[in-house]
Amino acid sequence: MTAHFFLLAALVGIACSQPPQQGTGKTVTIYSTSARKAVAMQRITKTDEEWRKELSEDEFRIARKKGTERAFTGKYWNHHEDGTYTCRCCGTELFPSGTKYESGSGWPSFYDPVAKSNVELHEDNSLMMDRVEVTCARCGAHLGHVFDDGPKPTGLRYCINSASLGFTKRK
Repeated sequence: MTAHFFLLAALVGIACSQPPQQGTGKTVTIYSTSARKAVAMQRITKTDEEWRKELSEDEFRIARKKGTERAFTGKYWNHHEDGTYTCRCCGTELFPSGTKYESGSGWPSFYDPVAKSNVELHEDNSLMMDRVEVTCARCGAHLGHVFDDGPKPTGLRYCINSASLGFTKRK
């Protein structure tokens, strides 16, 4: 693994993780804002056929096959409601709207997740670049990438695909 990946993982404050193993039946600890505590939940594992039945073609390509959407085209890049951005595939709470900011990148950008346990980081050397991929800790959905050029207080920019997100408006 690259030094950049370890440095960014240290900045984010989570251990380097491997992609979730399919069919293991393992649990993962996810922070729930409604329960206001960490909750043990079963990892979600489905076949590509099962995911295809639940997701649009673009959502499947992006969230399950590590694709991306064009900048300035996603549903949430210019979204400003108060609430929580969730995983489109499994509903896990990912990013509070209060951590969303305008990065100018054309994708929804956040400086901190709901909890470090709700996302996982993976080294990504695709496209001849060294990047850090962000996935949902519960179902392994590809969310986007995290970079170290964000605002205070974390200095991070979680650059996330709208197609990988849902949104729950605050009541």
